[in-house]
Amino acid sequence: MSEVPAGLGRTCVVVGNFDGVHLGHQHVIRRGREVADAKDLTLVAVTFDPHPMAVLRPEHAPGVLTTMEERAELLHAAGADAVLALPFDMEMANWSPDDFAQRVLVDALHAEACVVGANFRYGCKAAGDVADLVAYGKIHDFSAEGIPLDGGPQVWSSTYIRTCLATGDVSGAAEALGRPYSVRGVVVKGDQRGRELGFPTANVPTDSLTAVPPDGVYAGWLTRRDTGERFPAAISVGTNPTFEGVVGRRVESYVLDRDDLELYGVEVEVAFVERLRGMVAFEGIDALVEQMRDDVVRAREILEQGLTDS
Repeated sequence: MSEVPAGLGRTCVVVGNFDGVHLGHQHVIRRGREVADAKDLTLVAVTFDPHPMAVLRPEHAPGVLTTMEERAELLHAAGADAVLALPFDMEMANWSPDDFAQRVLVDALHAEACVVGANFRYGCKAAGDVADLVAYGKIHDFSAEGIPLDGGPQVWSSTYIRTCLATGDVSGAAEALGRPYSVRGVVVKGDQRGRELGFPTANVPTDSLTAVPPDGVYAGWLTRRDTGERFPAAISVGTNPTFEGVVGRRVESYVLDRDDLELYGVEVEVAFVERLRGMVAFEGIDALVEQMRDDVVRAREILEQGLTDS
């Protein structure tokens, strides 16, 4: 398997889609870290790219919570020493559970231990479960265990987070993720109406494959990926229904009280803290500007309160 980094030695492997790397995933990775440290093993996180559903039933494929780059960063931050993204295709989809365990865990990663979520399924038609993995490990000299995806009283899942996002409940999504939900992109030049109205925005086109909260206005943060600078922002998601001619959904961030930032061509991360309101079409510019001023006031209050609470 050419994707495997060289020199890993014996490993402890955590396996899952890990989309979002939410608190449940982090709970599994922490257990993997404990096992790896106790046995002096390299902790390898194995994930899949693309999401298996995008191959098996593309019409039902969920919007991803994290790009592969983001997922790898989050997995490393959660404690993984290395990340292996397996290219999922129909050939891999037809592997039996034993094929998967042999090829990935035994042959490629020389696993001495494996930690997965308690609901982990693998192999063709998801035929394998944790009990099968444990039994296979006993034969092939590695331990295996399934960990509940909770880490507390609440069981978290990527599906739950997508449901929160679909309803605009970005605070609920943040609770499950352990951080605000965010999207990344390169700032492009828009129609500059915001600048004309006194609220210049950094415009990021949305990726159809990425989960994005529904149209509306949110309080949140904009971070420059090149410098790490973070700014409080009022964020609009949608197509600007007050104006005609806007094509495609956009994430537009007005950095509070700043009109001097030059962000064109800069990759940014936009984090959603709380939904302020839904998207509406205003009868005129004056009504829109009045509402935008109110949005800014509310966004500032929410973000300042968050800093106080933390």
